[in-house]
Amino acid sequence: MKVFEILYQEIIGFLGLGGIIELVKKGDYSTLSTFDGIANFIYPLIPLLLIIEIIRAVVYKRFRIEDYKVPFLVFVLNRFLSRFISIAAVSFCIGLFGKWAIVKTSFTWYWLLYGYIVWEFAHFVYHFLAHKVRLLWCLHSTHHAPQQMNLFVNFAHFFLEAPYADVIRTSICIIMGVNPPMLFLIMFIDGFWGSFIHIGENIMKDARLGIFNKILLTPSHHRVHHARNPLYMDTNFCNLLNIWDKVFKTYQQEQRDVKIEYGITREMNPNSLWDAYFGEIICLWKDVVKAPGIKNKLLYIIMPPGWSHTGAHKTARVTRDAYMHEQQNHNSL
Repeated sequence: MKVFEILYQEIIGFLGLGGIIELVKKGDYSTLSTFDGIANFIYPLIPLLLIIEIIRAVVYKRFRIEDYKVPFLVFVLNRFLSRFISIAAVSFCIGLFGKWAIVKTSFTWYWLLYGYIVWEFAHFVYHFLAHKVRLLWCLHSTHHAPQQMNLFVNFAHFFLEAPYADVIRTSICIIMGVNPPMLFLIMFIDGFWGSFIHIGENIMKDARLGIFNKILLTPSHHRVHHARNPLYMDTNFCNLLNIWDKVFKTYQQEQRDVKIEYGITREMNPNSLWDAYFGEIICLWKDVVKAPGIKNKLLYIIMPPGWSHTGAHKTARVTRDAYMHEQQNHNSL
């Protein structure tokens, strides 16, 4: 019976229904006027969209188990590995850097706007480094391994990536004066939107969201980010506001004549949990072992993916620059 109880609790937790069930049991609906009460009704939206996405795929005969297999297995694995690590990381950073805050903020709309701009910058820093430092890419690549976009991809992460991300983002925000209550609200908004932008084509074929495509980072932008096409590689690092991508020249719109190819550039078995989870770590280890000298071994760890001590670099920047140069030459003919 305990097994069924644990399974029930896991399902309820994944669907985000715990708060609603507790609310109905107590019969006290006054909490709906509070942030926690509202959050209890928002949490189930992403799992609901995921279920609708799967149902539509089945109805229209586009459902393939392999599109969901590895992200689901990664989600299950991470439930046992990282569910408490991120909370501890956030708490640690708040306690460590709180006294070094350069400004003091209050819970007002204008400080919330300030806090969100700071959070987006912090997210950009974490996300940019995850693509530009090979050791960190080993943690992040699991999220890019799926070769189709759907809402379950949001749950596909190496178990150490969330703590690393939270240390970077929380540290920057706390140092910049974002107070913890406001930071938690921002995290909630950002987490919901960060899940939504992984919505698949079974629900939203054109994910540009009209006029919002110019203001926000839409699912269309994030599909570009997950693409391995040379034009799209290492772009759109933001999560909700695309301001920092525009500032740092990493912004890229989805082109109607360039079909998105999802996944990573390394040859891999897309149906293998082992390859999606540990493949990049194994490749890095092999390169470090083969590299001549301590300096080159260290450089393989800290340089971007695709860097080579021989000079035959195949980094995203080199690949994208070569593609853009080729396109310019083609257009000039």
